[in-house]
Amino acid sequence: MIRLHKWKLLAIALATNLTILLSLAVGDIKPWASIDWLDIIGEGGVSLLAALWLVFTLNSRPTGSVTNLLSLGLALIFVGTFQDLMDEVIAIEDGLFLRGGIESTLMPLGLVVLTVGLYHWHKEQLLFTEQRRKREQDFREYRMQDTLTGLGDARFLKQQLEALQTQCQLNHQPLTLLLLDLDHFDQTNRRFGHREGDRLLRELGELILLNLRRCDLLCRYAGDRFAVVLPNTGELLAGQLAEQLTRAVEHFAYKTNQGETVYHSVSTGMATGADKSEDSAQALIERATLRLLAAKDLKAPRAA
Repeated sequence: MIRLHKWKLLAIALATNLTILLSLAVGDIKPWASIDWLDIIGEGGVSLLAALWLVFTLNSRPTGSVTNLLSLGLALIFVGTFQDLMDEVIAIEDGLFLRGGIESTLMPLGLVVLTVGLYHWHKEQLLFTEQRRKREQDFREYRMQDTLTGLGDARFLKQQLEALQTQCQLNHQPLTLLLLDLDHFDQTNRRFGHREGDRLLRELGELILLNLRRCDLLCRYAGDRFAVVLPNTGELLAGQLAEQLTRAVEHFAYKTNQGETVYHSVSTGMATGADKSEDSAQALIERATLRLLAAKDLKAPRAA
């Protein structure tokens, strides 16, 4: 990664060498006895740390505006502290800009640039975190997706039903779960094959979606059974929506690959949770399932 920043490193090396040459040009090396080694250790340590931070930054980041700000800020700090280190080794006359002027200028300027770079780096990290969160959420939702229809599966239904129940209870609104079960679907599979049955389920899913509101949620619960979550919907309105879906399925003329037209019907079962209901998602599903089974029993042929 650091090879991407070779021109930055070259510029910093040139600035460092220029600082040494200018210091030697206007001053003389101090006698060994007059050098304050404690200052050299302190200022040299700061300069060394700035150089290490600069190398670590360039070695871990791609090129870009944020990298440029971080590296420029650290480079200014490094050059400023390095010049301060030169003052401890080379005697420069008072009044010259090189004696403390470079450090007094580059150090605060470097800190300002570095602070701006850290601010944009922080925003960059927040963006990456949000993108990672979205990818993880999409991955979780993808794992709870029915591979045949592309709808949410039973696990996704339960998860979303619990969330919508909580929301409706907070807003003092009813919520209804509607189950739709295709009648005599096994006969379609036996007559036309499972591939034809799979295509029928996909097209039925699209048909039901076209007849739902934007706030409603459709999932494939199991086999030929679909589940519809109706937020802010009481039993009366849910019954009307169920009737509309039933008629839509009954009027759907499914064309098989053999050229035949097949009509189907559905049985429905629904359960409504009031705004103050403490029913769990599983309890709502069980109540809707019992009513669905009762509706299918009414359609079952009676023995003579």
